[in-house]
Amino acid sequence: MKCLGLIGLGMIGGSIAAGLKRALPETRIVALDVSDDALRYGLSEGLIDDIAPTINDLMRMSDVICLCVPIKQLSTLMPALGAFSGVVTDVGSVKGPIVRLAEALWGQLPSNWVPAHPIAGSEQHSVRAARNDLFEAHKVILTPGDNVQGHAVELVSNLWRSLGADVVVMSVAHHDDILAQTSHLPHLLAYTLVDVLAGFGDEREVFEYAAGGFRDFSRIAASDPVMWHDIFLTNKGPLLDRLRTVIEALEATATLIEEEASDALLERLSRAKSARDYFADLQIQPAKKVL
Repeated sequence: MKCLGLIGLGMIGGSIAAGLKRALPETRIVALDVSDDALRYGLSEGLIDDIAPTINDLMRMSDVICLCVPIKQLSTLMPALGAFSGVVTDVGSVKGPIVRLAEALWGQLPSNWVPAHPIAGSEQHSVRAARNDLFEAHKVILTPGDNVQGHAVELVSNLWRSLGADVVVMSVAHHDDILAQTSHLPHLLAYTLVDVLAGFGDEREVFEYAAGGFRDFSRIAASDPVMWHDIFLTNKGPLLDRLRTVIEALEATATLIEEEASDALLERLSRAKSARDYFADLQIQPAKKVL
């Protein structure tokens, strides 16, 4: 990879650039973004080497292009990329829409496309929050099509490994269901809780008395609303399935409290604690399977 083209220079795109500047300083990085401020910052901080005025310029300058934009912006960008002969990848949290749009445009996902999703990030969403170690010891999921070129998968895998990530491969459907459970649903619950609490009390007085539990649970509701709006709508099938299960579980828990079913309530809380302890243990263990 001689030159990486980034479409979108936010926190994720900026962190890819920062990490590559540390790991592969010989790689040239060019960026395309609607924000002149983000591009100026990227140049001034040495995150990128050049700005591409148009997507055609970016394709001419790059041999790999990474899409780092909200899902709903892809429909305006993907058609032009059909003429790109290099490798295309992305960082989107939902993969189904990319495949469906590619099928509508070209009949299938092109063989030079390798969809990817880094399981890393924060509630911040500006290039000013970019970190060169953001992806270290985090998983990156690849969802390549059956017709994918082997060298394209290898190139994208090596890109993420150079940033310290562990690479795994799974199907598009499995990815979107897993992420609906582990990422999309928690964000939806956090946004909903904060919105509900904001309607209580006088002038959001309730937040003056919130402690660490609220801070920890609600932190992700500070994420980019536009990005999460797109994710919720584009992955609505798996997300709604899991959300309805949670709604039923909340109703069941409310009944246990109302009926003072002490043993059953304690069993449910203990089961949840055991699952959370298991998750905590996983965070300190090395990945069991990587590509």
